Amino acid sequence: MSHLESDLLRTFLAISDAGSFVGGAARIYRSQSAASTQIAKLEALLGESVFERHGRGVCLTAVGEKLEPVARGVVRQLDETLAELTGNALSGKLRVGIPDDDREGRLSRVVADFARTYPGVELSVHCTFSAGFPKALAEGRLDLAVHEVGSVGPGMELLWAEPIAWAGSRAHSVQRDDPMPVALFDRACWWRDVAISSLRDSGRRYRIAYSSETSTGVAAAIRAGIAVGVLNSSAIQDDLVTLSPAEGLPDLPPSFLVIERREGADPALCTAMSDSLRRAFSRA
Repeated sequence: MSHLESDLLRTFLAISDAGSFVGGAARIYRSQSAASTQIAKLEALLGESVFERHGRGVCLTAVGEKLEPVARGVVRQLDETLAELTGNALSGKLRVGIPDDDREGRLSRVVADFARTYPGVELSVHCTFSAGFPKALAEGRLDLAVHEVGSVGPGMELLWAEPIAWAGSRAHSVQRDDPMPVALFDRACWWRDVAISSLRDSGRRYRIAYSSETSTGVAAAIRAGIAVGVLNSSAIQDDLVTLSPAEGLPDLPPSFLVIERREGADPALCTAMSDSLRRAFSRA
């Protein structure tokens, strides 16, 4: 006897919310091909298409629109029941800080999944410049935060390590200028400090030509050919290029993405959120 599986419904909702197969697959930490297979199975079961494909992604068909509220109700009830039966029916308030340059949206998806799994928890999410998170934790304004550091200190849990590098525009060669124009963060940030100290140690002459609060702003300046700057290696794509020591740019240390908790924060809530973050990054 045919029946609807909850995994099919979760995949369907993820793609519907994202508006594309690529975005939907990322939300449930599956490959695009695996998500496509799930939807093909769902559509074969229903005998109708649930998505209409178009140039920018997908939208719901009439059948998909009818299925969508039912799928949400079923998934919500399953998550709530599981939480109750496994003793995970948490309650309380959790204040979480996530970086405003979460490029892949992974952290945002974790927060959304957590809210669905633990509906009794009041989540307060602060998405801003993460250099201020340690101070916010120390002052009791956040319970848990995800941020990047130059070294993993006491009380921090490592989530991800990624190289950082000097980046330039593929269409411009301002790295040859003397002094070299540089784009930096305009707030206290270890990336700014390590960029300046590495240039000074190498003896490279530079001038600060552009300042931004976010890596998006720094990347925009680099792309426009205004300056070179420091970015995550994964963000150096398309019209950006990694600049090597052969071009007079010093090597840089890696960046570490960590979880840090406030001393005295609710241990059950922080553990549940940390588990969700850990699972998401272990699947990456």
